[in-house]
Amino acid sequence: MDVFQDTEMEYDNDDGEWGMIDRMRLWRHDALMQHLYETAAFWGDKILSWTNDANDAFWLAQTYFMTHQYARAERLLTRPFPAMTPKVQSAPLNGVEHRLVDDLKMGSLTADTKGKGKEGHPDTSIMPQLPMGDAGMMQIPEELQDSVSRLVDMSVACRYLAAQCQVRQGNWTDATEMLGEANPFRHSARSGPAVPNVDGGIKVEASMCHLRGILMLKLNRGDQAKLCFMEALTLDVKCYDAFDQLVSGEMMTPDEEWEFIQGLAYREQTQDDADFVQLIYTSQLRKYKHAEEHALTRRRLVEEFGLSDNPDVLFSFADALYAQFRWADCYTITTRILGLVSIHDPTMPLHIACMYHLNHLHSKLFILAHELVEREPENPISWYAVGVWYLASGKWPQARQYFSKTSLMDPRFGPAWIAFAHTFAMEGEHDHAVTAYSTCARMFTGSHLPLLFVGMEQIMLSNHLLADEALNAAYAACDGDPLLINELGVMAFTHGDYQRAADLFKRSLELAQVTQSSQMSWTTTYLNLGTCYRKLKNYEMAKTNYQHVLEIEPQHPQGLGYLAMVYHLLGEIDKAIIKYHEALSIDPINGHLIELLNLALESDLCCGSLEKVYPGGEEAFRAMMVSLKTKVLDASKKPKVDKPGADVAMSVG
Repeated sequence: MDVFQDTEMEYDNDDGEWGMIDRMRLWRHDALMQHLYETAAFWGDKILSWTNDANDAFWLAQTYFMTHQYARAERLLTRPFPAMTPKVQSAPLNGVEHRLVDDLKMGSLTADTKGKGKEGHPDTSIMPQLPMGDAGMMQIPEELQDSVSRLVDMSVACRYLAAQCQVRQGNWTDATEMLGEANPFRHSARSGPAVPNVDGGIKVEASMCHLRGILMLKLNRGDQAKLCFMEALTLDVKCYDAFDQLVSGEMMTPDEEWEFIQGLAYREQTQDDADFVQLIYTSQLRKYKHAEEHALTRRRLVEEFGLSDNPDVLFSFADALYAQFRWADCYTITTRILGLVSIHDPTMPLHIACMYHLNHLHSKLFILAHELVEREPENPISWYAVGVWYLASGKWPQARQYFSKTSLMDPRFGPAWIAFAHTFAMEGEHDHAVTAYSTCARMFTGSHLPLLFVGMEQIMLSNHLLADEALNAAYAACDGDPLLINELGVMAFTHGDYQRAADLFKRSLELAQVTQSSQMSWTTTYLNLGTCYRKLKNYEMAKTNYQHVLEIEPQHPQGLGYLAMVYHLLGEIDKAIIKYHEALSIDPINGHLIELLNLALESDLCCGSLEKVYPGGEEAFRAMMVSLKTKVLDASKKPKVDKPGADVAMSVG
């Protein structure tokens, strides 16, 4: 089947022969579809020379844009053209050629969605100009200003394309002027989330809001960027780029994210596809909360829409497993995803992180990093993988170098910033780590993780006031992360509030929803909870939690040591001595355990019960002492006999 030989009657039902210009438009279209951009530009240039038509100029600019000739495309879009509209009627570009003021059209440049069609006869109606930023008209003679206009003044699609060209050239200020600081169509009667797109496509107005958000990020205006992306997604729920910037860029807290995505106007904009769009967006959200809703979402996507092998749906499964610290299960899913597609950008950080956490996969991580660098050297994830391998090998400076390179290639790649700060923390450079985490927190305002790590570093530095401040800020952003609740419990324990600390540790374990495969990650929390109960003198509960630690990890030295202490405090000295010995067999140079063992041995010998010290117990011991005393007294009363070699016999029996 030849996918390029379309029936031309689908796009033009007029009778009559096609002229030379019509045939060349067909050539231009087919060249674009077959990625013959030089061919499309060559014939498109000839068409424009003959017609001087705004539609032909737009398609030629599109061709230049696709070949990365951004300055040339921008020049074409901003040069004067006759302010006329073609008579031939076709679908408005992307269905959003609406004007701001009242119900007039936003711009009447029309273009067949295939970029081809028969030529029509232009009329002489003057096109209304569009509202825009501070960029003014080109310098042309005054008498011609009423009869000519730039493409960017005649069509919102042309203005959007011109702004894209300026962004690609790094002209942030010019692009902002072209688009405007805010959406100029916001208060139009033909604009808003409840207004569906006339052709069912994506609104150019939404695309412009997304591009405006990109510009705000380039200008380091993160709060305005967030509002622009939210407006873009509100105007058109199909604008996934805006959704991706908000979610993957962690611009919103998990609660804000959930509330915003669930409140979009799906029914008004995509009545037939509303359920699917809402489900697929919900599946991409963070998994700290709404576990049941996420599970139902994934099940519906698999059962109702048949997306069991779709990479994005599988990624949702993997993300949920990663949030539960189930590295092995998560790695199984990410491996399946990468078996379907060679590179899946959301999955790669999870895949690499699982290989880092599973020690037996470090060699595979080394191979993967080399393959990525050879195959996609321009992809930041490739160099991120190299950095993670150095991190797994304990080579902090080299890891830091590659994480820095990743951040330079993509300043919005959050995992690289976090990992960069981790290198300082693991190296013991806690002050530098705090600085790096704080920078990350300023860039990713919706993520609680940088603030959590700042708090953990401040605990290491014994800056308890600053640790409380950071952890409370992280809790305000996300109150559903069990690791964060554990750290809050650590601070409560540090402040001597053992009951509150115990409550926080219990809540952390409840939030974790611990399963068989993830219990190993929570041994420290069980240990902390047992220690709180020990401080509260609730020794039975303390013993239960320490025993649970040993059920998960039988050779856990701290668990053995603390359980020995509980036995010691309960007066079960023999059990305490056994556990102290087991702990010292794993950690033989632990001075605290050695001292505690000596205390237990002394207590057993000096202060223990006579049942343990002497066979027969206290009565037998007293009888033995009386018998010994009697024998000594009797021996002292007998006369001394000087016999050579004779000795006094003494029986202790």
